[in-house]
Amino acid sequence: MLAAWPGISNVAMIVATYLAKKLEFKELATVQADYFFEPVGVLAKDSVIEAPQFPQSQFFYWKNSQGGSDLVLFLGESQPSVKSYELASCILDVGLKFRISMIYTCAAALTHIHHTEQPRVWGVGTNQTVTDELARHNLIMKGNIHISGLNGLLMGVAKERGMDGICLLGEVPSYATKMHNPIAALAIIKTLTSILGIKIDTGELAWLANDTREKMKQLAAEAMEEYIDYFTEPIWERNEDFENEA
Repeated sequence: MLAAWPGISNVAMIVATYLAKKLEFKELATVQADYFFEPVGVLAKDSVIEAPQFPQSQFFYWKNSQGGSDLVLFLGESQPSVKSYELASCILDVGLKFRISMIYTCAAALTHIHHTEQPRVWGVGTNQTVTDELARHNLIMKGNIHISGLNGLLMGVAKERGMDGICLLGEVPSYATKMHNPIAALAIIKTLTSILGIKIDTGELAWLANDTREKMKQLAAEAMEEYIDYFTEPIWERNEDFENEA
């Protein structure tokens, strides 16, 4: 099972939604959102108040026609503010009913990587056996790291329950965390599909990754121009009498 929520650079959701699109998952179940989420306001359209809205939290499934493992997918539109642990337990309960053998999540790994560099994928597991398996896929093993939000917490709850779990983290430039990052997502998908033995067309995501690189390049150039403008002063703006200079 792969579970995903919005996080830094939206890496996890890009991975999950792209897989959902390419593998044509079917709806399986919906989490009762009003138990886990508290609405903090409402919308008014044409001066008419609408009913409180809750983020979607849904399960999907994909049957592997090639004889490999089937895949359950959980997509959460938002993370609850106070009942994250309970939601993680609920998701794992559903997974156990379908006899899942491995839990996967994804996240961003903030590094000093430059946006022109190819991001690597880090891997962590819920036990040493899983971690040893990750090493065979040439993943980066960083030792002590912190994984925030439910993309990380789900792994901790799986650990408590003795379940095998893997979190794959794609490297993201620390200066570009506010941008969606399909570059890191593409690196994760290539690793994940290799582990699962699944083949999908990554051409569309590769195009998005290249487009994002160009946008990052433009933003970096604009930031450099602002930096230069802020910390420099053109000599023609100084109050000096250049005509008297030799």
